[in-house]
Amino acid sequence: MTSRLLVAAALVALAAPAVAHHGWGSYDAARPITVSGPIVSSRFENPHATVTVRTPERVWTVTLAPTSRMTNRGATADMIAVGKTMSAFGYPSTAQQGEMRAERITVDGKTIEMR
Repeated sequence: MTSRLLVAAALVALAAPAVAHHGWGSYDAARPITVSGPIVSSRFENPHATVTVRTPERVWTVTLAPTSRMTNRGATADMIAVGKTMSAFGYPSTAQQGEMRAERITVDGKTIEMR
């Protein structure tokens, strides 16, 4: 009985990070969009970097890649700093209005692939 409880506790502990991390299934890949505008907030932290971009229509939350992938591809925290102008191509969320997952971003004439 004790070993079953230990196994069950271990399975719950291993599954918790997967539940906390959102999947990409909640983004509509059939409706690609591009948002462009100044960055009004920026978080360069895991599990994904995130920026908010002000467009004429609304403020978008743009989910980027994990920081290690961004750094490996040349996208640093300074590149996505507040006040910079960004263009992000990606897919809108089906769960959260005004949120998107970026496939690629362009800042200061440099394009970075997120995947």
